[in-house]
Amino acid sequence: MQSDHSAARPVGRGAKVRAAVHAATLAELVDKGYAALSVENVAQRAGVHKTTVYRRWEDRESLLTDALAEHMAMDIPVPDTGAIETDLRALARSLVQSFTSPAGQAVLAAMFTGAAHLPEIAAARRHVFDDRLTRAEPVVTRAIERGELVGDTDPAELFKTLAAPIYLRLLITADPVDEATADQAVRVTLAAAHAGALRLAPASEPVTG
Repeated sequence: MQSDHSAARPVGRGAKVRAAVHAATLAELVDKGYAALSVENVAQRAGVHKTTVYRRWEDRESLLTDALAEHMAMDIPVPDTGAIETDLRALARSLVQSFTSPAGQAVLAAMFTGAAHLPEIAAARRHVFDDRLTRAEPVVTRAIERGELVGDTDPAELFKTLAAPIYLRLLITADPVDEATADQAVRVTLAAAHAGALRLAPASEPVTG
C-alpha cells in the first residue's frame, strides 16, 4: 500500500509548484517538526522532484524561511469593520486562531525554538512582523480619521500592545489562549491608546553648538 507521500500527484510549474512546496513544507513541519524536516520529504509530499526544489531554494533553511514568511504574511487578513474596537478584535482573534492551530503551533515552534538560532529565521521573523505591522497601519489611520484615536497614535506601539499578551501566553506562560484572551488584549490596548500611552515619540531636537 502506497503512503500519502508516494501517492502525491505531480504538480505544474511556477506559482503552483511554489504553493505546493510551501504547503508541503508546513505539513512536514506539523507532522515531524523542524529537526526531521528534509527537502526530500517535502518534495515527495509536494509531488515534485527534489531537484525542482533545489532549483528554487538552496537548502532546507531557505525553503523553511520562505514558507514561514509566506504563511505569516497571508494567514491573518487586515479587517475593515468600520470601528477600531471591532477591527482590533478581529485582528486579535485571528492571531489567536492562527497560532493555536496545528500549523500555527508548528510555525511558532520553528521560529522561536527549533530553528530560532538560524540567522535566516531571525531575519525572516523580523521581516514578517515588520510587514504585518505595515499592512495593518490602515486600521489605525482609519480610526484616526473617524476620531476614535488621537492623531499621533503610534501604529507599531498599538499593535505590539495588542499582540504582547497573546504571545506571552503562547511562548512563555503556556496559559490558555482563546477568544477571551484576544478580547482582553483589545480592552487593554484601547485603554492605553485613550490614555495617551501609545503616542508617537516626539522628534528629538537637533544638536547645536
